[in-house]
Amino acid sequence: MKTKLFSGNRPGFDPLEYAVQLRDDNIMQEVEQAVSNKRVLLAFQPIMSTTRPGRPVFWEGLARLRDAQGRILPAGEFMAAVEAHDIGRQIDCCALELGMSELRAHPGLRLAINMSARSIGYPRWAQILERGLAIDPTVGERLILEITESSVLACGPQVANFMANLHSKGISFALDDFGAGYTSLRQLKDFTFDILKIDGSYVRSVNTDPDGQIIIEAIVAIARKFDMLCVAEKVENAGECDYLTKIGVDCLQGFHFAAPTLHPQWRSEPTNRRLA
Repeated sequence: MKTKLFSGNRPGFDPLEYAVQLRDDNIMQEVEQAVSNKRVLLAFQPIMSTTRPGRPVFWEGLARLRDAQGRILPAGEFMAAVEAHDIGRQIDCCALELGMSELRAHPGLRLAINMSARSIGYPRWAQILERGLAIDPTVGERLILEITESSVLACGPQVANFMANLHSKGISFALDDFGAGYTSLRQLKDFTFDILKIDGSYVRSVNTDPDGQIIIEAIVAIARKFDMLCVAEKVENAGECDYLTKIGVDCLQGFHFAAPTLHPQWRSEPTNRRLA
């Protein structure tokens, strides 16, 4: 008689917890293999102006990984898991290197690249940035670094000095997922973000949600108070788009306009065309 591998009678054994752990371990292994084998790429999504419909103000380059079979690994399955680990820093390095290469190749492009505040002071990340700026100083003026609110809270004391130094090189900063990490107004005034991106959870169905409208309008007022460009994330339909435009949100991003693409339009167009 074969012994059961997993016994429901074993003290402390939780089949669901085990399955989740096994899945997470497999995902981390795939992520590490993708990074070590240079299967990191960027998908590009436009951030659209509300005052000039149809015109991107800039683009966001989102890190994507391919598995050994060439399939894209869903970012939602690994990004949170890698945030506090060295592999997260390596992904930030790859994204920055790819983004700066794209900016050098297309002088009309303005591009946002995500990073964790935990990557501040990471030697390889700093070297990639310094090397890219040395090759083409104009890249700094077209580079936006997006830092999530949660990682800003985790690394607050380092962030302000880091931002001040890179602002002097022309680089802009976006506070990503605002509202998800509960940044206080006192904390917000300690930083000099140029762009505030409203977390998509507040945007969903905001045109029909009176409570959500109160929150969104308060966030827009905060952005204006601190002289930040205000961007609403994850806009998925015309109703949300119309409401957000009406209350004065500056830019919109989401599937209503375009899904992230691995094949942006500018790669087949003249490099001197103004893209953003």
